[in-house]
Amino acid sequence: MNRPDGPSREACDVVIVGGGASGLSLAHSLTATGSRAVTVVEAPGGPRRAPERTWCYWDEGTGDFDEAVCATWSRLRVHDAEGDAVTVNPSPLHYRMIRSSVFERLVHARLARSPGGRLLRATADTVRGTPDGAEVRCTTADGRTLTLRARHVFDSRPPCTLPPARTQLMQHFRGWFVRTDTARFDTRVADLMDFRVRQPCHGLAFGYVLPLTPDRALVEYTEFSRTPLTTTAYEAALTRYCGDTLRLGSYRVETAEQGVIPMTDGRFPRQVGPAVFRIGMAGGATRPATGYTFAAVQRQSRAVAAALQGGHAHVPPPHGRRALAMDAVLLRALDTGRINGPDFFTALFRRVPPHRLLRFLDGATSLREECGIGLRTPVGAMLRTAVELPFLPRRHHPAPEPKGAPDDRAARP
Repeated sequence: MNRPDGPSREACDVVIVGGGASGLSLAHSLTATGSRAVTVVEAPGGPRRAPERTWCYWDEGTGDFDEAVCATWSRLRVHDAEGDAVTVNPSPLHYRMIRSSVFERLVHARLARSPGGRLLRATADTVRGTPDGAEVRCTTADGRTLTLRARHVFDSRPPCTLPPARTQLMQHFRGWFVRTDTARFDTRVADLMDFRVRQPCHGLAFGYVLPLTPDRALVEYTEFSRTPLTTTAYEAALTRYCGDTLRLGSYRVETAEQGVIPMTDGRFPRQVGPAVFRIGMAGGATRPATGYTFAAVQRQSRAVAAALQGGHAHVPPPHGRRALAMDAVLLRALDTGRINGPDFFTALFRRVPPHRLLRFLDGATSLREECGIGLRTPVGAMLRTAVELPFLPRRHHPAPEPKGAPDDRAARP
């Protein structure tokens, strides 16, 4: 292979590192305003490129990415450990699913039509600040070294280490896209949490079923605990869940996805240099107590675009202080075993109006509403946890690392 004698350099306005949900969402928001030229550095095909993922969120009405939505549910269901089901209608909210490949094609096409949009297939090796901005050193697919000098850089790559935290759990899961021989699924209802699975000694576990057609669904086994499982252990749990609990009969697994999402009360830095910012999970967009990220990424992207259009760079906190404080209490209460996870989440769906509960999980409720929801939880255990939290040290915990094959890694929310 013939290579140039030395690295080449290019000047850019805004560089976004990473072509996942957060990077492409920000690129879309910036190019939609027409006020910024944007270069998205996205890994070429190969081991560095993430496998296809599933992202879910709830919203009402129409949105920027409706063309990428592959399924929508108007009702949600939770099964308690004894098998009793709680089915709710959170109207006007709907639960939606997006597959990453469809989302990428949609945003790539919009970038191609935008005069200021550019997609660069390259691996970002280093990101650093400079006296007049920042630069990203890349290696292109053909092995060339390219340095992008930019006024602003937004880095969406997952952090190598997580910030020190008082509590850190993992939401880890493996999902199968299954096809059954007969109609087995109700396409109107999404099962968010099915606690009719074996519970681990520490943490909680649940099934998660998103029907796509009467004979096809995404079926997942999920745990909230300190350590991920092996792929073999996930497969065994899924086999039991599909056979003993869902009683699917004969089925085949079309594809699988697996991932680990940190659930931590650590404080993610959103700015790591005068012109270098972190977005997405790296910027704290993942909701600590649920793992949901996609909706927060959209809010963060719109806010960053508005700030840049106003002449200044700023990445706002994706979640409010009250929401993060409540999540910290819940994580600690789960980790210590002071509350029973299946009972806690089932009770919330039984006792709180569904539209209000989803707004609460999205951080959009008022203080009065949050107090009302708090009174429907184990008050004594939650108060005891809240009192002790300020005295707990923040410690470094291991970063999430799945024990399955590297090409199985994915992120759901």
